[in-house]
Amino acid sequence: MIFELSKINSLANVFLSELRDEHIQKDAMRFRRNLERLGEFFAFEISKTLEYEPTETQTPLGIAPCVKLKQQPVLATILRAGLPLHQGLLNIFDQAESAFIAAYRTNHKSGKLEIRMEYVASPDLTDRVVIMADPMLATGLSMVLCCKELIRKYKLRELHIVSAIASTEGIRHVRANLPKAKLWIGAIDEEMTSKAYIVPGLGDAGDLAYGLKQ
Repeated sequence: MIFELSKINSLANVFLSELRDEHIQKDAMRFRRNLERLGEFFAFEISKTLEYEPTETQTPLGIAPCVKLKQQPVLATILRAGLPLHQGLLNIFDQAESAFIAAYRTNHKSGKLEIRMEYVASPDLTDRVVIMADPMLATGLSMVLCCKELIRKYKLRELHIVSAIASTEGIRHVRANLPKAKLWIGAIDEEMTSKAYIVPGLGDAGDLAYGLKQ
């Protein structure tokens, strides 16, 4: 399943447009906040697919029939660029536990792109719904590597992947390697450069959110 936010007219697409805008990008706080807002939109959409059970709430005047989640999801993200998107998800799923993965890509001497993963901090994900967030799904290599590491350690009940912008190549790679994952994407762009940047994309989300890295 692929849900593409840009195909539905909503304010989310205004925030997505601002994320892409090279002039608005100069305001790092606004860039982070727009990623956070998108996370909130995605959380709302994902919440429609989860399981609920009836409950009752005591009001000052009586008892109201309500519903609650049967189980909170676990929110996972790839450091560092994924943090604002993760925060948006956490704003909605405010009782959820979190998992963090440190992964980065590097160019091998041969010119081949490699992904290295160095750190995983996670609660027990056995039989849990996991929502993995990363703002850019370019090649899909880091996303697949990180998700497969979680799947290797735990038997997940469901896996949701959230990205602001994805490339068609990244989508193909994820679907080929994680066929059961549900994808929640802001927009899908056709092109990608030789350095694995999405075109038109928005640039380096981590640098725009937190400053240039060495």
